[in-house]
Parts: sequence; C-alpha cells; structure tokens
Amino acid sequence: MPRREIPFVSDVYYHIYNRGNNREAIFFESDNYLYFLKKVKTYLFPVADVLVYCLMPTHYHIVAKVRQTSEVLKTSEVSLAMMKLSVSYTKAINKRFQRTGVLFQGQFQAKPVVNSNYLLNLCRYIHANPVKDGIVADISQWQYSNYLEWVGERNGTLVNREFIAEYFDSLADYREFVLDYLKSRQLPEDVRIYLDSLEK
Repeated sequence: MPRREIPFVSDVYYHIYNRGNNREAIFFESDNYLYFLKKVKTYLFPVADVLVYCLMPTHYHIVAKVRQTSEVLKTSEVSLAMMKLSVSYTKAINKRFQRTGVLFQGQFQAKPVVNSNYLLNLCRYIHANPVKDGIVADISQWQYSNYLEWVGERNGTLVNREFIAEYFDSLADYREFVLDYLKSRQLPEDVRIYLDSLEK
C-alpha cells in the first residue's frame, strides 16, 4: 500500500500522533522514552518547533509548528522526519528486546490545529493523559511529557516558553487550566468530537 502523503503548511500547528500496533506497548522501560525524545530532537526539531509532547506506554502525542523556510516547504520534510524517527526507534526496540516486525500501527497521523482555543484545549488534554488513563494519580509524577516544563518544575528544551507567556499570566494559571479539566473532564464540544475521532 502506498504511503499517504500528509500536507504540511509552514507556520501551522499540527497534532502528530501514533499508537502501537494492535494497541500494544511501544515504550517498555525508561530508556525507551528517553531514546524516542532524542530522536524527536534529531529528526523532527530541525523542521518543526515542538510545543507539547506526551509519551504514553501505548501511544504518543506531539503538537508542533512547522518551521518557516525561505524556500517552498516540501510536504515530505516533516513526513520524512517522522518516518526516520519511527524507523530508527523501531529498529532500536527490536534489537533491545530481540523482537521482529512492526511496532507502530501504520503511518503516523497529523491533523492541523484550527484555532488558538482548540490548540490550548488540546495542550491540556495531552498533558492530562497520564492521569486520565490511570497511569499516575498526580500529573507531576509523569516524567515523559513536557508538562513539568510548562509549569516551571523542569528545565527541558522541548518547550516554547514564549507561547506559554502569551496565553497565560503565570505558570500557575496553566497548572490550574489542566487541573480544571481533570476535575471536570469537560472540553469544548468541537475539541471533544475531534479527540473522540482519534480512538476510532
């Protein structure tokens, strides 16, 4: 089956995600998460600015803005970066655990984020994933997202602090924004419909 070409537009945010084949695990130990993030920096960061990420045992979410370029942006730049990331990560996992075959459920998915309200609600939904899925009780306990950078508890590099300052008066405001969702589990209807579609 030919690979589906995903159109990417310069200076637009995209929600990039994928899950394990048959919804099985893609991360098995701490080093796996760290290796994946290393590959994000190697392959994706040169062509896109990472805003949000959350790596879960069976899937991952990344929100990134395609970098502006002086030349016409080729659709293949981001797709090629994600393909290299997926292939190199799969090879490393197969070698580490003496397994064979595919790891991911096909090609990664990417959807443009249509407006700032949608984007902000998507950010808090992604950061809340570890609590929502029952992996941890306290969102700050999950090390494999950049939530801790967003609230000033860790000094990582995969974060856009200017974006946070533009939309939130303080880091504590973003923390409350996420915690409010975890208390109510309510999102705007259009965002909820979109997120429900990802599960199909």
